[in-house]
Amino acid sequence: MDKVRTRFAPSPTGFMHIGNLRTCLYAYLYAKKNDGTFVLRIEDTDQERYVEGAVDVIYNTLKKAGINHDEGPDKDGGYGPYIQSERKSLYLDYAKELVDKGGAYYCFCTKERLDTLKDGNGVAKYDKHCLSLSKEEVKARLDAGEPYVIRQNIPASGVSEYEDMVFGHISVPNEDMEDNILIKSDGMPTYNFANVVDDHLMAINYVIRGVEYLSSTPKYNLMYDAFGWERPHYMHLSPIMKDAQRKLSKRYGDANFEDFLDKGYLPKAIVNYIALLGWSPKGNDEKLSMEQLVEQFDVDGISKSPSIFDEAKMRWLNGEYIKAMSVDEFVEVAKPYFDKSKVKDKYDYRALAKLLIPRVEILSEIPEKVNFLEEFGEYDTTMFEHKKMKITKEIALTNLKAIKDELKDFENWTDEALKERLSGLAEKLACKSGQVFLPLRLALTGVASTPGGATEMAELLGKQESMRRLDFSIELLRK
Repeated sequence: MDKVRTRFAPSPTGFMHIGNLRTCLYAYLYAKKNDGTFVLRIEDTDQERYVEGAVDVIYNTLKKAGINHDEGPDKDGGYGPYIQSERKSLYLDYAKELVDKGGAYYCFCTKERLDTLKDGNGVAKYDKHCLSLSKEEVKARLDAGEPYVIRQNIPASGVSEYEDMVFGHISVPNEDMEDNILIKSDGMPTYNFANVVDDHLMAINYVIRGVEYLSSTPKYNLMYDAFGWERPHYMHLSPIMKDAQRKLSKRYGDANFEDFLDKGYLPKAIVNYIALLGWSPKGNDEKLSMEQLVEQFDVDGISKSPSIFDEAKMRWLNGEYIKAMSVDEFVEVAKPYFDKSKVKDKYDYRALAKLLIPRVEILSEIPEKVNFLEEFGEYDTTMFEHKKMKITKEIALTNLKAIKDELKDFENWTDEALKERLSGLAEKLACKSGQVFLPLRLALTGVASTPGGATEMAELLGKQESMRRLDFSIELLRK
């Protein structure tokens, strides 16, 4: 088997959509699994859709995702240039060669004539009108400077077939395909032509792309055959769906990589999750590092069915990555979110990290989980009423007074020491420990949900602030 060479060939038209990133990831994983080469090529021939800065987005996305290309515009492996617009001069020569081999022909039809071919729905299929022109007439019209395009010459009958690595045997009647344009009137190639030429010249022998190309691949194969080139292997990937009816779509602003980073997802978790969208590893583990993904990736695990993008599942997986972090690792990635919160520079981030690591799934949750530390004030005291624990506002008030008396001279203000002291108080009061700890947590925070228990909150706030809040809450309950 020849050395595996795969490619990712994005157009610089904006942010990296999740579907594009998955295609990129699978091409990378397949190359690395087979000790092959992964190539990055920029397909920028569609200048109308070009977005300034989008090439940098491609580089930055791949870097953050941990997908390291072996060759590309910044890493010449001898097959460059790797930017399509820099290859413009070679496409016309290959198109002319294809004309000489009978796989393409010059077309001089005007827009007005093409409009006459449209059916009632405004759809036109080219009728091969210019295929019948003699060589002499073609030369005369070219010499006269007439505008032209070059079209592919697809056989009018017969069937084109190939084997797809995922979908198996694919067969398309030639009459269902059209003689599409390969070279436009401005001399620029269409995607259909440029990607075939580029893949051949860059020795790409495994083409991995979306299932939308499954039925058009025979067009590309007819060009390979006409040139006398070896066809690549094909792996087509089913779409990622927003739900049972709708595909994830960049057009509607769905799911690009940067958006998820902004939401507080970790790059490794995003990559891990999208690897599982359409591919199933053989084991039961779902949390897989890039090294594990490379080791386990195989075509047999790729599904023919569309996959549903489930953000709740990705959120859970992101939480698993966070739980595996050390305090220092968490503080490093969480610092921007701490700095956006109301506790900026007022608390030890490491102390907050210990509380948050087991309790957050995405980093953007951090501000709402810590802001209560600086927002303490009037709050709804009905929170203290808890039927299951048999707590009323009266019981809460009684127990908070007892807690205040118990702690006023207590100096070992740590989570463990406070927990032991207050457990003893619950025994003295002959009540459940929850009837002591729950009222205390609510009294210290004024909110129903916190990233830690009562004594963890007390340690974080310190004795002076804890006692101040305890006094405030006692007075509030007395009203």
